[in-house]
Amino acid sequence: MTNTEVRPFRVEVTAAELDDLMDRLARTRLPQPAPGDDWSYGTPNSYLRDAVERWRTGYDWAAQQERINAVPHFTTEVDGQLVHFVHVRSPHAGATPLLLAHTYPGSSVDYLDLVDLLTDPVAHGGRAEDAFDVVIPDAPGYGFSQPVTEAGWDTARIARAYDQLMRRLGYTRYGVHGSDHGAMVARELGLLAPEGFLGLHVLQLFSFPSGDPSEFERLEPQDYAGLEHMQWFQSVGGYNTMNASRPQTVAVGLSDSPVALLAYSELFNSFGNGTSLVPLDAILTEVTVNWFANAAAGMSRSYLENARAEGEPRVNAAPTGVAVFADDFQTIRVFAERDNSAIVHWSRFERGGHFAALEVPDVLAGDIRAFFAGLR
Repeated sequence: MTNTEVRPFRVEVTAAELDDLMDRLARTRLPQPAPGDDWSYGTPNSYLRDAVERWRTGYDWAAQQERINAVPHFTTEVDGQLVHFVHVRSPHAGATPLLLAHTYPGSSVDYLDLVDLLTDPVAHGGRAEDAFDVVIPDAPGYGFSQPVTEAGWDTARIARAYDQLMRRLGYTRYGVHGSDHGAMVARELGLLAPEGFLGLHVLQLFSFPSGDPSEFERLEPQDYAGLEHMQWFQSVGGYNTMNASRPQTVAVGLSDSPVALLAYSELFNSFGNGTSLVPLDAILTEVTVNWFANAAAGMSRSYLENARAEGEPRVNAAPTGVAVFADDFQTIRVFAERDNSAIVHWSRFERGGHFAALEVPDVLAGDIRAFFAGLR
């Protein structure tokens, strides 16, 4: 094998691995409940008790594994790191190559419901000219791109690796969509601006007030509501601090207890604010993949790698589209345009949140199509 070889891959969990998971779930010891046992203190026992029961007795991993393997999977080595990815070509000629960059605490399975919508829009009432070839990598440290071989895998390095991956697959031009961690990688691709890069479509641009009073003079009423949402979003994001400071410490519990991994993945529940539309089985699939891949340490360390990264703030000049969902981090356009000079598409949706690909995939697919159609 050469270090540029692309090899087929299948997700294959053994009976022993599945038995071990079931045994651990059966021996779950929940913490003493917080007063009220609601989401105000973090993941509550009431949620975990029901979720664990579903995981043990009602959730069908075999069916989910079959669904995951229904699309073509591959691995290759990029910059010394094994990278796992899904690659689905459109049945329509001239399809636009599109890389989908996943969330934290997600993986490539974030986008399974988008694959057919994007690769074959005709089958869903759309136009052949809006078709995409899709490439969905697991970022180093996530999913089946394990183990991480060395330090330094911040979002900028991941962006460079993704560009190498697309070139290796034969694409000389492509675009990217991303959410959460994937949105940061997408913006780094915009900063990298490789030859043939079409643009980035994201659910969030993480731009914050600079302290310049003139920025606030240009805010609209909905922006002030967005500021309040932003402050709340930060107030419940304690995992950011833990991952960016002591990731290996927290990874011990997450790697040894599947219920700890489930609880720590509370972002799938929009931090427990009651707005998430992600079905429980979809959450369990995300967590089960990360459990079998033993991904907790790599995922957590990715935050520390970004915290350690050095570099001056830069303006992204690549064509950029933003889709703001009602129950997600609220990107504020005044701040975003300061940091991104070519925002050419801006949408707002009244239904959906941080994991729109899992919540409202048809809506998200439509907005991705609209953005890239506008660049033609």
